[in-house]
Amino acid sequence: QASYYLLRVRFGSWVRPLPLLRGCRDALVMAFSTASSTVTMPVTYEALRDRVGLRERSASLGALVGSNFNNDGTALYEAMAALFVSQLLAAQGIGEPLGLVQQLTVVLTSVIASVGAAGIPEAGLVTMTMVFHAVHLPTEYIALLLPVDWFLDRCRTTINVMGDMTISCLIDGKSPQTSDPERA
Repeated sequence: QASYYLLRVRFGSWVRPLPLLRGCRDALVMAFSTASSTVTMPVTYEALRDRVGLRERSASLGALVGSNFNNDGTALYEAMAALFVSQLLAAQGIGEPLGLVQQLTVVLTSVIASVGAAGIPEAGLVTMTMVFHAVHLPTEYIALLLPVDWFLDRCRTTINVMGDMTISCLIDGKSPQTSDPERA
């Protein structure tokens, strides 16, 4: 996901990936250390505006709105967890692998559940019950994820913040800010 974001930045905006990562290093470290994109929001906004050089409207829309609604890392995690448990149960002969319709249901409920988890560390474990219920997976298997969730929560929050940074860069366009007040 991070590689995809950096490719989108490279080909969809004037910002280059390495300067973006250097300029937003503090935001990425804070995202990893706090596991909360909401707490990281002001640092992300400041880095995009002051260090990367994005326009006010681009930095604010991506960082401020994105921190509440752009939760790709959480959605991916919840979908992969449901697929993992489904495959685990099928391998043990307890259930069947998820069919195409069930997989689409997992995708839809993961996206919806991830919005509800914005800004709350480890809330993905709670919202994951909704995903499991939607495809009739036993929720007690969520406990299998507890040993790795602390680390994965930090990784997916960092991905969420990278998504906010990417959106800001794409909104800013193909040319850097000029001194023209109408463009600023």
